[in-house]
Amino acid sequence: MIRTLFVLLILFLSLSSETNIDKKIDNTSKKIKNFSKTYSSLNKKMADNAKQILEQKEEIYKQQKYLKELEEQLKLKEKTYQANTQTLSKLKLEQAKLQKSQSDIEQELVFTIAKSVSLSIIIDENEANDESALIEVEVLKEMLQKTKERANKLNDRFYENVKIIDAKKDQALQLEDEISKIDTKHKILKKTQEKNKTLLAKLEKSKKSYKTELKSLIKKQDTLKETLSRLKIIKLDEIKKAKEDERRRQAFAAKKDEDLPKVKQHGSSYQRVKTKKYTGEKTITPIYPYTLTKKYGTYTDPIYGIKIFNESISMIPKEKNAKVRTVFNGKVIYADKTAVLDNIVIVEHKDGLHTIYANLSQISPNIQKGKKIRKGYTIGRVNDELIFEVTQKSYHINPIRLFQ
Repeated sequence: MIRTLFVLLILFLSLSSETNIDKKIDNTSKKIKNFSKTYSSLNKKMADNAKQILEQKEEIYKQQKYLKELEEQLKLKEKTYQANTQTLSKLKLEQAKLQKSQSDIEQELVFTIAKSVSLSIIIDENEANDESALIEVEVLKEMLQKTKERANKLNDRFYENVKIIDAKKDQALQLEDEISKIDTKHKILKKTQEKNKTLLAKLEKSKKSYKTELKSLIKKQDTLKETLSRLKIIKLDEIKKAKEDERRRQAFAAKKDEDLPKVKQHGSSYQRVKTKKYTGEKTITPIYPYTLTKKYGTYTDPIYGIKIFNESISMIPKEKNAKVRTVFNGKVIYADKTAVLDNIVIVEHKDGLHTIYANLSQISPNIQKGKKIRKGYTIGRVNDELIFEVTQKSYHINPIRLFQ
């Protein structure tokens, strides 16, 4: 009874584990299929890294499933494999003995046939002229008869042995084939385990790199928010910010996907992002020509489940040291270098509109707080990536709507 219950428990755990792996594969596949929806709002390098991580995870889950199936197959065949190996070893010993016996029979048969031929010649050559010769011929004939009978018996034994040897050979070949198949699966198992180990190491490396990029992105956002809050352009809720920071800390500290805390929607984030539609006049772009690398809007990080709202857009100039222009007439209210976002310039316009230009490689020498500037005025230069943000009376506006 106890043994039956134990077997049922093992079967249940095995099925449960397999279902779990299948579920992981399905979930990861869905994430990859839905990835294009979040890709457009994510930094391209991070997006590529995140997609690579998801694909690596799916491959690892598939390999884990395959490894488990292979291990189960080998476990079931292990007893047969051991029995076959022992039987094959015995068969080979029997084959060696049979071959030796066959060789002895063959030699004796050759000798007997030769003897039979010799006796036949002697009988043919002897003429029975007297009684003594007649007796001699009769003795020779009897010897010949016995030799022929012996030769026939040896011949029968020889061919009977051939049949036994062939049967043993077929049995040995069949066993060798079965053993070879299991040996091949053992080799595949070992190779797959090594590949899985390499993939896991690669996955950890990719996740580490992705985590660094994600933390950098969050730090840049927080720095900009704090700067805008100090200038009273937006409002921050410090209590909600602390709670959100703690949830993110837990998400980064989690070792397994299953341990990830559920990160709340952006609407419950520490800074409730208030957005509004831009209805003013269209204007120029801050840099031209450029490539848009990060769009405005919500992005859910697919690895840690962290929800981020991109209040800005990122624009990469198509030429180095590109000029950055203010998009409307206005007054500079901030122009300084920061540790995280390099140089930042913030310009105030009419109707409570503010434009923020961050990650500048340099600020124009004549740009300073309080300076009034006209639309198209060069406020600085950018080498890598311009972070451009727009607010109006504590509301965020999709910056792309100013010129598209």
